[in-house]
Amino acid sequence: MQFGVFTVGDIAPDPISGYTYSEAERIDNMIRVARRADEVGLDVFALGEHHNPPFVPSSPTTLLAYIAAQTKNLVLSTSVTLMTTNDPVKLAEDYAMLQHVAKGRLDLMVGRGNTVPVYPWFGKDIRQGVALALENYNLLHRLWREDVVDWEGRFRTALQGFTSTPRPLDDVPPFVWHGSIRTPEIAEQAAFYGNGFFANHILAPNFHFKQLVDLYRQRFEHYGHGTAAQAIVGLGGMSFIAKRSQDAVKAFRPYFENYPVFRGSKLEDHMAGTPLTVGSPQEVIDKVLTFQEGFGDYQRQLFAVDGLALPIEVALEQVELLGTEVVPVLRKELESRRAPGVPDAPTHGSLVLAKYGDAEPRQPRPNPNRGDNLSGTSPYQDSDPNVEANFPVAF
Repeated sequence: MQFGVFTVGDIAPDPISGYTYSEAERIDNMIRVARRADEVGLDVFALGEHHNPPFVPSSPTTLLAYIAAQTKNLVLSTSVTLMTTNDPVKLAEDYAMLQHVAKGRLDLMVGRGNTVPVYPWFGKDIRQGVALALENYNLLHRLWREDVVDWEGRFRTALQGFTSTPRPLDDVPPFVWHGSIRTPEIAEQAAFYGNGFFANHILAPNFHFKQLVDLYRQRFEHYGHGTAAQAIVGLGGMSFIAKRSQDAVKAFRPYFENYPVFRGSKLEDHMAGTPLTVGSPQEVIDKVLTFQEGFGDYQRQLFAVDGLALPIEVALEQVELLGTEVVPVLRKELESRRAPGVPDAPTHGSLVLAKYGDAEPRQPRPNPNRGDNLSGTSPYQDSDPNVEANFPVAF
């Protein structure tokens, strides 16, 4: 099972000190959180995509590429990549490039986004949000698996003989999770392709997402990818940890109750009624084990630990406590409870092995004699790349 942290890159005034991080400081702090997650043995760092203040991660691929160079083992992901306001052709190229830069330590979570003003900024209509997300992902799926794509849809110009470059690393696309908070169509699409399904699992009552996860599991089995129990499920969550429960509540209360989204709420009410966990390491462990009891075996658990204006020193301490006191116990406990036959979350290595076995992975090499793709044949050479080619000369 994979454990990690995810961030939305929000900025807000510290309710105790009154200090507000600059955008530059917040970006640097996210990098520090990722580095610490790598150092303490967490598996995943996921970055949200936002295009409106007070959030700063408008270019996840840029930041994740830098983090890839700063870390050794982390799988880098998104939470989420917007399938609605982004062009799927650009997504195919950007994330394939990032996959190469990260040497395969990449997957991504796609979703539609629900911030109303963002859609018209990119020439889109939020009323078409679900249809946009579905159509754009259908195209992205093909662009990563077919060297030459002819395509026509509702929301972008048609493609004729198009090749997305670079091709995915080892000709194996990044694994995709579909993130959703309320959309059965997204769960259906995830199941259709055998992709993963990720439930946000933060701003809602306990097990609010169970019906959607169950739907995804049923449809995953319906499409022949395995049993419902073998479906690839991820969950979010929010935690704040201290050695003693009362210290955790005391330290976290001003940040939670003064944050704009939660202002007017009582921390204890959210602790009791939602997946939010504030307490000792053992209390966090106990709460997460209830997730497995309610949702069944799942493959990825991410925690939001650096938002709500928490000082970076506190956020880094949260990552440290997760990595040293919470996750090691959860790994052991959840593995002991896991039903036989439930797969691990896919990684680049496991996907390469599934596709090629012991054979060498394909390494696409452009054919220098092909200046276009309009013939509908592959623009990549299949012969020995060391054989001298006749390059066309232009004057």
